[in-house]
Amino acid sequence: MRQILSIATTTVGEAIRRRVLLIILLIGVLFLVVAPGLGVLSARSETVVLRGMMLGIIQLTSAVIAIVLTVYMIPNEIERRTIYTILSKPVQRWQFLIGKYLGAVFSLGLMMALMTAVLVFVFWLQASDQSLAAVGAMVKAPTMYFVQMSLLAAVAIFFSTFVAPLVNFFLTGGMYLLGSLFNPFFQTLQENQGTHPVTKAFAGIVNTILPNFANYNVQNPIINPTQVIQNESRYYLEVTFYGLFYIGILLVAGILIFDRREV
Repeated sequence: MRQILSIATTTVGEAIRRRVLLIILLIGVLFLVVAPGLGVLSARSETVVLRGMMLGIIQLTSAVIAIVLTVYMIPNEIERRTIYTILSKPVQRWQFLIGKYLGAVFSLGLMMALMTAVLVFVFWLQASDQSLAAVGAMVKAPTMYFVQMSLLAAVAIFFSTFVAPLVNFFLTGGMYLLGSLFNPFFQTLQENQGTHPVTKAFAGIVNTILPNFANYNVQNPIINPTQVIQNESRYYLEVTFYGLFYIGILLVAGILIFDRREV
């Protein structure tokens, strides 16, 4: 455990020092700050526009950070040959991979926490309802986004064990788009009684293999209070356990591949 924590701590330090990540984070924070001024451009309720825009900024910025942060982690260690120094110590390959992932998730959590703090502060200044309940409702979506981005980071770590960073960038980004946009469609096909059995089976396979990132898009009930999630606490627990289960599978698969890879 000490080896994993040591690698994770080093990874956090490296992530904080990476200028490209800090620039992406700065751009995201900047958009959050100027978002209230853009909300008046819409004819819809300014509060609704503000909520939707700011949550969208956090989600998009976090996705870019998660991908950029993780696709280069293992390839950079191999390219700079620092991995030989690490593995020459009493560190197993699985410990190295887990440590890298935990470091990436912790770094991602720090950056998302900063953006969420800016979100809460700006929303508190702009919203007519400044109660703790209203502010707490705004934090629900970023919390689910963190689980979503942790799953996205696990996808990137898995691909990084056997593909180049550029290919990994497009693979992970493509998985994120497919899992966010098309998984609900395949889920509808699978649950529809009128769907052909072959199509239903195909939809079931896709839903099993493809991570369902759409599970964590819970912004609609927050943006529009008339929409509700039935049994909200249970839903959040279910999608969190789904994410942890899928992350575990991806990490185990990545460890098996990385353990057999020539470095």
